[in-house]
Amino acid sequence: MKDSENALFYTQKNPKRGFTANTLTQYFLHLYRNVGIDGASSHSGRRSFATVLSSKGIGIRVLMRAMGHRNISTTIGYVDASDDMLRKAVDLA
Repeated sequence: MKDSENALFYTQKNPKRGFTANTLTQYFLHLYRNVGIDGASSHSGRRSFATVLSSKGIGIRVLMRAMGHRNISTTIGYVDASDDMLRKAVDLA
């Protein structure tokens, strides 16, 4: 069996299919709650990823491809204006 035929996050119940999107979302929510992180979601890591790369000057089209989006407006929704990004913008003025 090829590795590409196995799920990235496999389960004992169904190693080929692995977690469904809904099950993985619930699992992340469970993990965040157990460690005391309030307000986090399964997309929190994706938002952090996009924001950190954007603050380092990575272009939005590169982010779009890295995140697997087809539409740039979807990617833009993941990028937050961090305090560091605001400071850098003000310093440029």
